[in-house]
Amino acid sequence: MSPTSNLYNVSSQLSLEGYDLPSDRAIIAFVFAALNYMIILFCNSFLLFTIIRNKALHHPMHILLVNLPINDLIGATALFPHIMKELLFDTRTISFSTCISQAFFIHVYAVAVVFILTAMAYDRYIAICQPLRYNIIMSNSHLMKIISLVWLSNWVLMIVLFILLLRLPRCRSYLSNTYCDNPSLLQLVCADTTINNIYGLIITAICQVVTVGLILFTYLQILIACFRNKSTDTRSKALQTCGTHFIIFLLFECLGLFTIFSYRIKDISPHLRKFSGVAAMIIPPTLNPIIYGLKTKEIRVNALKLFQRKVYAS
Repeated sequence: MSPTSNLYNVSSQLSLEGYDLPSDRAIIAFVFAALNYMIILFCNSFLLFTIIRNKALHHPMHILLVNLPINDLIGATALFPHIMKELLFDTRTISFSTCISQAFFIHVYAVAVVFILTAMAYDRYIAICQPLRYNIIMSNSHLMKIISLVWLSNWVLMIVLFILLLRLPRCRSYLSNTYCDNPSLLQLVCADTTINNIYGLIITAICQVVTVGLILFTYLQILIACFRNKSTDTRSKALQTCGTHFIIFLLFECLGLFTIFSYRIKDISPHLRKFSGVAAMIIPPTLNPIIYGLKTKEIRVNALKLFQRKVYAS
């Protein structure tokens, strides 16, 4: 057997960097993670069920909103079971195929968040700045085109990203991260990753320019329309809705971009990178159903009615 074949004869099991917590703190962290996961599952599932079940909520804004809990469930399920297993058993190992699947769905989740929030910002822009043309512009056919564009473009970009990754030979089995993602998997490769790096930077740049550009434009137009509106109540409602939306977007953007660039900064603390990466996967799915569910009057009222029906029926 040649030296080259020995070089690439690596284990199908990958080793992960652990959280390095004492057993008592690991149990506390496991309980916290399990509770957080259950809250995410319940709140996002209930929000999804409420919108689907109530025909009164079948408007463009709420149909776009349906995509957010679906995506949150994808991201949380890709990460939380793995975190809980690692905290409980301290295994620090994962099969290569499972790692690829986890990384793929984590990246699908991350890109979908900004795409969905951008689509929702566009919807609010039409509703506030062009209210008389809202039903014409946000027709069912146009709405389906927006949703298809959000998901199809996301999946195509990620499939190409991981095809480029899987074509490369692997000669290492240790991931310098607590979960799997594309930058960590690229560190296992002993070959030229220039094409992968260029593609990753290009899609990151394009996604950022398109999403951030559209959101800044729509929010600027919304602010102008709000200050021109003489109705104080209408202005405050619009600013409250858009303000919370923008905070979620900004929070995810900061955490996500910091995580991406942390792999390219050698002197950065690995603990800080772990925290930002996990926080980007935990905070938005926890806050989204609260902000877009409980703070939206139509959803809150219909959710309470649905909950009361279930209680009385039992």
